[in-house]
Amino acid sequence: MTHIHETALVDAKAQLDDSVTVGPYCVVGADVKLGANVTLNSHVVVVGRTEVGENTAVYPFASIGHCPQDLKYQGEPSTLVIGSNNTIREHVTMNPGTEGGGMVTRVGDGCLFMVGSHVAHDCQLGDGVIMANNATLAGHVEVGDYVVLGGLCAVHQFVRIGRHAMIGGMSGVEGDVIPYGSVMGNRAVLSGLNIVGLKRRGFSRDNIHDLRTAYRLLFAQEGTLSERVEDVAEMFKNSDPVMEIVSFIRGDSSRAVIQPEIEHAA
Repeated sequence: MTHIHETALVDAKAQLDDSVTVGPYCVVGADVKLGANVTLNSHVVVVGRTEVGENTAVYPFASIGHCPQDLKYQGEPSTLVIGSNNTIREHVTMNPGTEGGGMVTRVGDGCLFMVGSHVAHDCQLGDGVIMANNATLAGHVEVGDYVVLGGLCAVHQFVRIGRHAMIGGMSGVEGDVIPYGSVMGNRAVLSGLNIVGLKRRGFSRDNIHDLRTAYRLLFAQEGTLSERVEDVAEMFKNSDPVMEIVSFIRGDSSRAVIQPEIEHAA
């Protein structure tokens, strides 16, 4: 049976699976749906039109589903959808979508949100994302699978971050980050490929070799980026990881792609 602590306030209209645990002093709103084996440890607030997938654990003082921090928001019935097997640690905040961003904020499966991290309105996160302590996403940010965001980093609105990318701690990210890329600094610049992450995810030696070669060609100083993209696309048309970077750069975006810092001759 659902275990609800006597001090918790759970709206009678909320939809809770029979296996849910709601700890002391939690608040659960009327439009909330909690899946199988969800655990709200204590002092957790889940409100709004929020869905939380099975086996997700939420820790004290997390605020999930409160209205967006967007002055354009007018109370539209937007949603926050959180997938399965996520860990949401203390003081994490997540907001639902807005009319200007598709009406939904979405979090994938198997993600870890460390203390104080923030997911703003209309963000779209893939699976296996890790946000370290106090990492923050502004509105409308897209984050691919297995991205790692270091502590205290801040990502500008409408930025895209490709799969398997690494964002260095304390970085200010104003542009798009290519898949498999690693950025760091204030303001962040591309510092190479996330080789450690690629090895941990089981990418083959051949794939990593192709990505390294393609990276050097894409961000060489000869010609324009669009010309170099066409050359790499022709050279590596049979390499899925490389073509993922090519497609990402070609994709529609309001932000420029972050590139390496230009080295000036002494």
